[in-house]
Amino acid sequence: MRTSPNRLIATVFGAVYVLVGLLGFAVTGGVGFIATQGELLLGIFEVNPLHNIAHLLIGAALLIAGLSNVAAAKATNSTIGAVYLLLGIVGFFIASTALNILALNTADHFLHLGSAIVLLGVGLTADKMVRSHATA
Repeated sequence: MRTSPNRLIATVFGAVYVLVGLLGFAVTGGVGFIATQGELLLGIFEVNPLHNIAHLLIGAALLIAGLSNVAAAKATNSTIGAVYLLLGIVGFFIASTALNILALNTADHFLHLGSAIVLLGVGLTADKMVRSHATA
């Protein structure tokens, strides 16, 4: 089995996002589920319980895809990358409004944009020879 950049990135990002989701619950004990203001994770990223659950779900999707096959990892990286690109851009406009149900702050926006660049970059450019039925 050859090493796939998509599987590697999906697995690594998945593990990191699951860890971040779990760590988030350590700091959001007294925060409302969809509060527009959260607590700081690692002293910089604002999170609330809904944001933590989003990290867990995204991390799980990436992990499952990364541990399955190249086509799944490629599709998942591209899809989540596109969603993060949208969230990173929209986040700047909703941060100080009632629509900010994930308690996003500026650091979150830049992290989401960075994740989008990596996930989309790998998802759209790596493993070019993969067909949808690939298993390696």
